[in-house]
Amino acid sequence: MSVTKQFGKVAVLLGGNSAEREIALMSGSAVVAARQGAGVDAHAFDPAERDLHILKEEGFDRAFIALHGRGGEDGTVQGALELMGIPYTGSGVMASAIGMDKWRTKLVWMSSGLPTPRFEILHRDSDWNAVVAKLGLPIFVKPVHEGSSMGATKVTEASQLQGAWELAARFDSLVLAEEFVEGQELTAPFLNDQALPLVRIVAPDGNYDYQHKYFTDDTQYFCPSGLPADLEQEIQAAVVRCAKVLGCRGWGRADLILRADGSFTLLEINTAPGMTNHSLVPMSAQVAGWSFEALCLEILAGARLG
Repeated sequence: MSVTKQFGKVAVLLGGNSAEREIALMSGSAVVAARQGAGVDAHAFDPAERDLHILKEEGFDRAFIALHGRGGEDGTVQGALELMGIPYTGSGVMASAIGMDKWRTKLVWMSSGLPTPRFEILHRDSDWNAVVAKLGLPIFVKPVHEGSSMGATKVTEASQLQGAWELAARFDSLVLAEEFVEGQELTAPFLNDQALPLVRIVAPDGNYDYQHKYFTDDTQYFCPSGLPADLEQEIQAAVVRCAKVLGCRGWGRADLILRADGSFTLLEINTAPGMTNHSLVPMSAQVAGWSFEALCLEILAGARLG
C-alpha cells in the first residue's frame, strides 16, 4: 500500500497562538517537507489563521500535531480533533493537559515515587525569604504552562524573586519556583513506549535558555551521551515509566538532571517536542537508526483517537 493511501490526506498543525509559535512554525515546516518527500499528501495548517472545523470540511484523514505550548500541546486541540473524529499524533487529551502543567506533572510523579526537584507555587504575596529558606539558591522560576524556557529566570538572590515572579506571571497565572539541581542536563526521547538514546546537553555557562535551544550553535549536544550503559538504561526505564504514569503515548521527551553521585531527577515532559534542525528527538532517533523522514512516518502511523 502506498503511503498516500495508508495515511490519506494529512494536516500538519503548525504555528498556533502560543508564545512558542515561532518554533511551531519551524517544526511544522520541517515535518511537512519530510511528509511530502515521503509521498504523503501532507498540508500545512495553521490554527491561528484557519478555523479547525475546516479540517473536517476539507476531508483531512489524520493530523500530525507540530504545535507547541498552549492551544496545541495542552489537550485543547486534541479534544477538538477527538470531537471531529480525526486521528492525531502524540498523547491524548488527559496526558497532554497534565504534561503541559509542570506543577501537576510533579504531583503525579511524586505520588508514583519518581524523583523531581522540590518546588513551591509562587503568588504576589509570597514570602520570598521563606521560599529561599525552603529551596535554597539558586532557584528557577518559571510559568507552569509554558515551554521552551519562556518566562523562566534563574534566581541567585532572594531580592530577584519578585522580578522573576512578575516576568513569569506575564505568561501564566500559575508560577513555579523549583530548586536548582547541580549536574549534567539530559533529555530522554521516547517512541512507541521505547526509550531512544539519551542526549547530554552542555550549554554556555549552563544556561540552556530559549536562544541557546533554537538559535545559536554554542550549545553542545552529545548523543550517544557517553554515560555508562547500565546508568543510561536505568534512566531510560525511569523515563518510560514517567511517561506511562501520565498516560502519554506515541512519542515525547523528558528532561532531567544527572547529579555527580549518579542519581537523577526529572524536570518536565514534552508531549509534542520540537522538530527543528536544533531539536533533540530527531537527533536521538538518528543515532537509533531512524532518519528524520522515517521518524515522521512512524509518528504519523501512530495517529489515533482516544
